[in-house]
This record gives sequence, structure tokens and C-alpha cells, in this order.
Amino acid sequence: MSKRSRCTASTPGTGTGAGAKRPTVTVCRGCCCGTPKIPGLDHAAQLRELRQAVSGAATVRVTNCLDACERANVIVIQPSAAGRKAGGRPVWLGLVNDPDATADIAAWVASGGPGITEPPGILDLYAFSPSRRVRAELDE
Repeated sequence: MSKRSRCTASTPGTGTGAGAKRPTVTVCRGCCCGTPKIPGLDHAAQLRELRQAVSGAATVRVTNCLDACERANVIVIQPSAAGRKAGGRPVWLGLVNDPDATADIAAWVASGGPGITEPPGILDLYAFSPSRRVRAELDE
């Protein structure tokens, strides 16, 4: 049984995806992300601070499971339509278990995100490439 069959993703909200006017920040809060399996982080505060920091600049959505449990907590930054046109692509960040990392993500997204502004170099430590199947399911 795959993790996907145990954890199904939900992608609520509208105005997200490749044609969105603003970047979209997808925060995993499923099987492992946002749970006591990742100790030492106030998950509710992380989400609240992210929403406050990008308010008006990006859409923040929560999903059940992104099927990258070994990298919990996972956050995906999808570019705005302008960012995609400029060459920006979704950026997958894993092991985002530090308030400073969340602040760096929020600052980058608030300044335009993928395709518009370069991410802080420190975010390279969190970036990973998920399988094509997982990427396709997020875009659906």
C-alpha cells in the first residue's frame, strides 16, 4: 500500500495553480507534517505566521498530504502567472521545521516568489524534487 492510498491530498480554494495572479503557498498538514511526529515546532503558529507574512501577496492553502512524508514539514511555492511566464516553476521545500526558514520563505514569497525574485540562498538547503506523480497530483 502506497502512502498516497493512506493519505489523500485535498486542494481547497480557488485561484491557485499555473494561472493564478499571486503565488500559491501549499502547506502540507497530513500524515506527518504538522503533527506531533515532528516535535519541537508550533505547527499552528508556523501556519499563522506564514499567512500573516504573505497576506495580500500570495494565497496560502493547506493540503492533507503531499506524499513526501520523509521530508515533513513540506511547503510548496507555486509561481504566479507572471512568475511562470518569467520561467518560475514550483519550488518544493522539505524539513521546514524552523521558524527562521518559515520567515525566509515568507519574505521571498512576499517579494514575488518563483520567477520574480531569487530565493534566499539558505532555502537551497530545503529544496527537493518530488516524483513526477506527486507533482502532477498537486497540479490537479
